[in-house]
Amino acid sequence: MDWTEVTIFTSTEGIEPVAALLDELEIYGYALEDAADFAEFLESTEIYWDYVDEGLKKELSEQETKIKIYLPDSPDGERQYAALCARLAEQKARDSGNAWGRLTTETALTRQADWEWGWKQYFKPFPVGERFVIKPSWEECAPEEGRQILEIDPASSFGTGSHDTTQLCICALERTVRGGERLLDMGTGSGILAIAAAMLGAKAETVVDIDEHCLACALENAEKNGVAIGRALHGDAQKDAALAGAIGDGYDIICANIVADIIIGMAGMFREKLAPGGTLICSGILNERAEDVKAALLAQGFTGLARTATADWSAYVARRPV
Repeated sequence: MDWTEVTIFTSTEGIEPVAALLDELEIYGYALEDAADFAEFLESTEIYWDYVDEGLKKELSEQETKIKIYLPDSPDGERQYAALCARLAEQKARDSGNAWGRLTTETALTRQADWEWGWKQYFKPFPVGERFVIKPSWEECAPEEGRQILEIDPASSFGTGSHDTTQLCICALERTVRGGERLLDMGTGSGILAIAAAMLGAKAETVVDIDEHCLACALENAEKNGVAIGRALHGDAQKDAALAGAIGDGYDIICANIVADIIIGMAGMFREKLAPGGTLICSGILNERAEDVKAALLAQGFTGLARTATADWSAYVARRPV
C-alpha cells in the first residue's frame, strides 16, 4: 500500500492539542519536528557554527514546528484527511492568540518501499534504562552484560523505543516489576511496553489499541522476543462500554503511553481497572501539561505520585490505595 504523508504546521504550544485531535480521529503515530528542539540544538552547539554554512544555520533557526502523519492512499485515507482538515480549521478558529501556529497541511505521496527505508536506515540498536538494548530485526547486536535484547519492528505503529515517553515508561517498569504482576497496556502500539514488562517477569495479560494493525504488530513482536501477550483487544475503551467491560479489572500494573488529555479522561477508568495497591505508569505528557495530569490522578485518589521527565516530556508512576 502507498501512503499520503500529511505535514501539519503548528507550534510548540500546538503539539498537545493537535496530538489530542489526532487521537480523537483515530490517527495514531506521528513524527514530530519541534521548533523548540531546533532552537535548543542551535544554542547548545553554538561553538561549532563557524564551520557551518550560514544558509543552513538560518534555515534551522527559522524551522516551523511540524507533525507528520501517514494516511493510506485510499478512499478511507481521503475521508480521514478531509475530517482532519475540518477539525484543524475549527481549532484555528478557537485560537485567537495564534498560539498554535498555522494549523494548515501539506501532502505528498509516499511509496511503501520508500517509507520503510526512510526510517529503517536510522533505526540502530541502542540501550534503554538499565536492563535493555532495543534493536530492529535487521540489525545484528551482541548482548551487553546485564542487559536483554528487545527486538522490535514497529512497521507503522508507534514504539521503536527511541522516543522519550517510551523510555520513561520502560525505566518505570524496571523499577516496578518484581515478577508475576498482571499487566494491562492501553494504547499498545508496537507492543514494546508489554513486551518489556513480560521480559522483566510480568504477565502481559491484555493489550488494547484502536488500530487493529498495531495489535497484529504487537503480537508479532511478542513472538519474536519469546514472550506471550494474553489478549489483544481492539477499540476505544472511552467510547465502547462493552470493550471497557471486556478489559476486566484487578490489574497490578497499567501502562498508558498516550497523551495528556486522554490520560486525564481515563484516570477514573485506570483506577477501576487496577487492583488495590496496583501501579499506573503513564506518559505521553508534555511538561506543560504535567500538573494537569497530576491533578486528575489525585482527584481519582491515586497516591505516591512520582514524576520523571526529560527536557520536553513527563511520566508519572502512581498507585491505587490499598
